[in-house]
Amino acid sequence: MYTITINGEQKTYPQGTTYENIVDEYQAQYDNLIAVVAADGKIRELFKKITRDCTLEFFTLKDSVGHKNYVRTATMLFLKGVYDVFGAERCQNCRVEFAVGNGYYIDSLNTIPATAESAAKIKARMEELVDARTPFMKRSYPIDDAMELFRKYHMTDKEKLFRYRRSSFVNIYEIDGYHDYYYGYMMPNAGYVKWFDVIPYDEGFMLMLPTMTDPTHVKPFEEKKLFFQTLKESEEWARKVGMGTVGELNDRICNDSLSEMMLVHEAEQERKIGEIAKDIVSRDGVKFIMIAGPSSSGKTSFSHRLSIQLRTLGKKPHPIGLDNYFVDREKTPRDEKGAYNFECLEAIDVQKFNEDMVKLLNGERVELPTFNFKIGKREYHGDFMQLEKDDILVIEGIHGLNEKMSYALPNESKYKIYISSLTSINIDEHNRIPTTDGRLLRRMVRDARTRGSDARVTIGMWYSVRRGEEENIFPFQEEADAMFNSALIYELAVIKPFAERLLFQIPKGAPEYHEAKRLLKFLDYFLSVPSEGLPSNSLCREFVGGSCFNV
Repeated sequence: MYTITINGEQKTYPQGTTYENIVDEYQAQYDNLIAVVAADGKIRELFKKITRDCTLEFFTLKDSVGHKNYVRTATMLFLKGVYDVFGAERCQNCRVEFAVGNGYYIDSLNTIPATAESAAKIKARMEELVDARTPFMKRSYPIDDAMELFRKYHMTDKEKLFRYRRSSFVNIYEIDGYHDYYYGYMMPNAGYVKWFDVIPYDEGFMLMLPTMTDPTHVKPFEEKKLFFQTLKESEEWARKVGMGTVGELNDRICNDSLSEMMLVHEAEQERKIGEIAKDIVSRDGVKFIMIAGPSSSGKTSFSHRLSIQLRTLGKKPHPIGLDNYFVDREKTPRDEKGAYNFECLEAIDVQKFNEDMVKLLNGERVELPTFNFKIGKREYHGDFMQLEKDDILVIEGIHGLNEKMSYALPNESKYKIYISSLTSINIDEHNRIPTTDGRLLRRMVRDARTRGSDARVTIGMWYSVRRGEEENIFPFQEEADAMFNSALIYELAVIKPFAERLLFQIPKGAPEYHEAKRLLKFLDYFLSVPSEGLPSNSLCREFVGGSCFNV
């Protein structure tokens, strides 16, 4: 018998009891489905058996680790549906690419018709597996056997990935004869995947799943054409240059051919920045470039590089930070916890910003403010500006795309740019890298370098940061005139040694420990690359240091 402590209460269970057996006793006490447990701080899948006395903690679909578990399980279930309906060969061609809202885009590379009929067949097979509660089995394979297994399935991306694994064994999941590898944990059986939909989209399908904030409903797909096209172009470019997966990246590192690829990708970004600059100049009357994007997108470096391109075209760019228009600290709104909410629109003196910009547009001389963050006050230090014919303002801030931020300015005077780090490299063809992971690692490294913050602080505030982005940035993505992907194919290999040191400092038992362990496991897939080879104007320099710009 084992003694298990749950919510401060002790119970005894016989040998052979699974965590799922225990969860069944407690599920009624939780509003949402329990997806995974932690035994003495270590994540355990529900089909595992208890092996000793321990303290259990439950994670539901409203927790990050639980929601990721659900997404992962639903993804494998989708691929199993494709495998059964369309056969192994066409299933091999499916690539889990990226997320658009609550939809996960899966490209079949034109081997499966992207039709409502195909989607309905896949969904019907998935529902059969759900109704049958078909189990997911997990087995540890010697690394050579795992490589041979996926070689047989023609999944060469996994074969490459395993070549760089330091461990001698790898865990493989199987559902009713279909095998696959996943970065993370899985549900016990298909019956847990209660909420999903499959719809045709573009050249593939959208697997529609619940969000973490509303885990029992599947919202209808909200199309974001510009965002989708930017992601798709990035994925296609990565595949074209042979850098679509981590295994291919590691191959380049080992073959000493990464330096050239770094320059190629930097040149590709510079080309795109140049095209945006040309588009701005081609539009008569543009005086305000509004740049917005989520945290750690590289907005500052991008603004500098865009300004350089504008100068080559005869323009005189001047940077303005929307943060300088913060209201005085005592007027700043507070959130439901009583903390200052610096990310809402009301934290900005929108009226004063518009008054100043309209005066500048009319050729008047204006004294611009500077916000003193130490005392929480807006100050004036004689920073006067008057726009001449070729002058143009480069305005950076999270509300830049929101029309309410610049309501008094004519539309023809504004050019809006959305920038984000949209990761274009995946672990393998069935394991996507969430763009939020790349941004979180970027911010963690930068916060430690520039603010002396440890990783616990960055991870602890990330949920609040993400919520602010969902409310204030993402709804306005499609209103941009241009969208720029700041992610670099190789950057996670560069960031790895900086981030690992910070993540290892988070102690077991800390609320941020589980996320730290997940990120460390994720970084383990990458070989490290020294930052010395980065160009001084690289967007990556904004985070690891050494930039030629004041970032």
